[in-house]
Amino acid sequence: MLQKGGLCFDAQTALVDGGWDAVSQLDQLIELIEQSKPPATFGTRIIAIDGLGGAGKTTLAALISVALDDCAVIHTDDFASWENNLDWWQRVREQVLEPLMADMPACYQRYDWLTRELAEWIKVPPAEYLILEGVASSRHQFRDALAVTIWVEAPREERLRRGLARDGEEARDYWMQWMRDEDRYFESERADLHADIVVDGLVAWS
Repeated sequence: MLQKGGLCFDAQTALVDGGWDAVSQLDQLIELIEQSKPPATFGTRIIAIDGLGGAGKTTLAALISVALDDCAVIHTDDFASWENNLDWWQRVREQVLEPLMADMPACYQRYDWLTRELAEWIKVPPAEYLILEGVASSRHQFRDALAVTIWVEAPREERLRRGLARDGEEARDYWMQWMRDEDRYFESERADLHADIVVDGLVAWS
C-alpha cells in the first residue's frame, strides 16, 4: 500500500474488482498531487506520468496540467527517437531535472521527429508543478527528483492500435521494435510497482 498525504492507494491491486470508478476521477489524482511534497529542498513538484507507448499518458498529462493552472509539461518524446528509444535519460537528467533541483530553469533541446534532428531550445522556469510525461519518465535515474509517479496501464493490442492510428501503418515496424525495447525497460524497472498510483488508460477521462 502506497501512501501520500493521508491518501492510500494500492498500486498493485488497483485493476481488481472495478476499482477504477474512484480512481478514474481526476479530482483524486489532483488531490494526490496537491498533497505531495518535493522529495528534497527544491520547490518544484515534478509529476512523472509513465507507461508504455499508446497507454494514454499524453491525454492524462494534458488534463492534469489544466487542473494545475496549466503547469508545464515536458515530454520524453522530445528526447527519444525511433533510433534511440530509451537511452536518452542522461540528457533529461542534466538539462531538466538537475537545474530544477537547484531551483534553476530547465533548458533542453527538443528532438524533431519530422526532421530527425535536434531543434529549438526550450526554457522552463521553476514552478509549483511540472509534469514529466512519457515512456520511462519514472525510471530509477529520475526518482530522487520526483514528487509523484503515475503509471498508466493499457492492453498491448490497444496501445499498438493507437500508435498506428497516430503514426500510420507504415510505422508498424518501428512500433514493433519500440514495443520490444519497452518490454525490456518494463521488465528491468517494473516502474508500475514503484508508482504512487496506477490508472487505467482505457478510461474515458472527463
